[in-house]
Amino acid sequence: MLRQIRRALLSVSDKTGLLEFATELHTKYGVELIATGGTRKLLADAGLPVKDVSELTGFPEILDGRVKTLHPAIYAGLLAKRSKPEHMATLLEHNLPEIDLVVCNLYPFEATVAKPGVTEAEVIENIDIGGPCMIRAAAKNFESVCVLSDVDSYKSALKELAQTDGSLSLETRQRFATIAFMTIHQYDYAIMDHFLRQYVGAQSAVATSRAQSEVEAETITAADGKMPATMSLRSKVKQQLRYGENPHQFAGFYSELGINRPCIATAEQLHGKELSYNNILDLDSALNLAREFTVPAAVVVKHNNPCGAATASTLAEAFSLAWDGDPLSAFGGILAFNQTVDDATAKTIMTGERFVECIIAPEYSEGALALLKGWKKNVRLLRTGPLTGGPQGSDYRRVDGGMLVQTRDVGADDITKWEVKTKRTPTEAERDALWFAWLACKHVKSNAIVLARGMQIVGVGAGQMSRVVSVEIAVKKAADRARGSVLASDAFFPFPDNVELAAAAGVTAIVQPGGSVNDPLAIQACDAHGIAMMFTGVRHFRH
Repeated sequence: MLRQIRRALLSVSDKTGLLEFATELHTKYGVELIATGGTRKLLADAGLPVKDVSELTGFPEILDGRVKTLHPAIYAGLLAKRSKPEHMATLLEHNLPEIDLVVCNLYPFEATVAKPGVTEAEVIENIDIGGPCMIRAAAKNFESVCVLSDVDSYKSALKELAQTDGSLSLETRQRFATIAFMTIHQYDYAIMDHFLRQYVGAQSAVATSRAQSEVEAETITAADGKMPATMSLRSKVKQQLRYGENPHQFAGFYSELGINRPCIATAEQLHGKELSYNNILDLDSALNLAREFTVPAAVVVKHNNPCGAATASTLAEAFSLAWDGDPLSAFGGILAFNQTVDDATAKTIMTGERFVECIIAPEYSEGALALLKGWKKNVRLLRTGPLTGGPQGSDYRRVDGGMLVQTRDVGADDITKWEVKTKRTPTEAERDALWFAWLACKHVKSNAIVLARGMQIVGVGAGQMSRVVSVEIAVKKAADRARGSVLASDAFFPFPDNVELAAAAGVTAIVQPGGSVNDPLAIQACDAHGIAMMFTGVRHFRH
C-alpha cells in the first residue's frame, strides 16, 4: 500500500546530506517541510520554505531546547492511524495536521562519551529525549508514517519516491521502522552501559544485571561459575564486506557498541584494498598471538593458524625468524607485530619476493609507512595503537538455532606452577623455549603441536583428528630443525607414540597439560630417550 508523502518533520543532529534530501522532497514532490532549531536554520538559509515546529505546536522551544517536539500537536499527527475514521476526525476537530515522514537522527551520545577529556555534564546533555520519542512514534505507526533514522536511508527513500511519484510503500515503511527500532535500542543500550560504569561502579552491564532479563554477551563474566540466563549481542556495522568465506556468501563486519580498546574492530586501515572476511579472521588471530609477548615479536598467520612466530632483540630480526619458520606457508600470509614497525623492519619485509596480504601493528614509523605504501598498492596496512592488555570480554560462536558462550582463554598460564615429570629437568634455555612454544600453541587449531628452537617456531601441526598426525606434520615442517627443538602440545598425549615420534626427530623437551591415563607411559618414553617433560595442568583447545 503506497502512502503519499505530503508533510515531513525534520530534526537531525547529523546534518550530512539533509539539505539535498529536503530540497528534493520539496522541489520535486511539493512536500511541506517542518523543522526544529538548527535543522530549520540550515534549510531556511538555503532558501527552502520551512516552518518552525513552534508554528505547529503554538508553543516555543523552552529550557535551552530541551522541550520542543514533546507536544500533542506533533504526536497526534504521528500516531493517528489514517485507516481509522475516528482518528482522522480527532485531527480535524483539533485542527492538527498529519505528518507523513519523520527524518530524525540522535544526539551523538557514543561519540561524546569517547571524546578525550569529556565532562560528565557534556555526556548528560547528549542524551536525546525528543528524538527517540518521535522515532518510536513514527515507527510504531508505520502503517501510516515513514521514519528515516539514519543518513544512509535518504538515497533509498528518494529512489522509491522517484518511482512512485512521491509515495512510499508499506514494505519500505516497515523496513525503515525496523531500522528505527534498532537505532533506539542501540542508543538506549549505550546510555545504560555508561550509567552502569559511571554511577554503579560496574565494569560492565553484567555486574548488575543478574536479576535483569538481558545482558551484553561481550561483557559476560562468570565469577560464580555460571553464565546469565539470557543475553543479547549489541553491535553495529563497521564494514559491509564484498562476500564471506566464499564468494556466494554475504557478509559484514560488526563492532561491539562502545568498543575503544586496541583490537581488530578498532584498527585503522592506512593503506591497501578493502579487507575481506578471511583477512579479518586472520588479522585477529595474528594480533592476539603477537600481543602475548612484551619483547619484540612478529607473527605470520595463514588460514587462521600461525605458520611462523618469533621474538628477538629487534622487530626486524623477529620478523626474519618468523618468516623463515615456514617460508612456503608464509607466502600470502598475514603479519602481526606487537611494537612499532620501524624503517628497518619495513625494509626486511620488502626483501626478496615476499608477498603478504595484510600487516597489523600498533604503529608505523613515518619512513616505514612510506616504504610499505610504495611497496605494493594492495597490501593492507592496519594500525591499532598501543597494545594495552589482551583480548577481553566473552567468546561466542553461533550454532544452528543457538549460541555457545564462554569466557576467553586468557590468564590461565603460570609457569611457576608447571611440574617436571621426568628424570631430566629442562635447561634454562629449554624452559624459555617451552614457554614460547606453549604460548604459540594456544593460538593453533586443535589438535595443536608446535616445535620451537629458541624463540622461533620451526614446525606446526594443526587441526588434525589424530594428535600423532599433528606431530608428524610439525616434524615434517621443521625437517632438520626439529633436532634440538622443543615441543608444545595443547592437550595431553593419549599414547606414547607421540613421544616416540618426537624423540626420533630430535626433540629434547616437551610441555603438555597432562591428565591422560597413559601419562606414566609418556613419562617413561621421555625418560628412555632423555627428553625432559613438564606438565602445565592447563589445556588450550582451540576448535
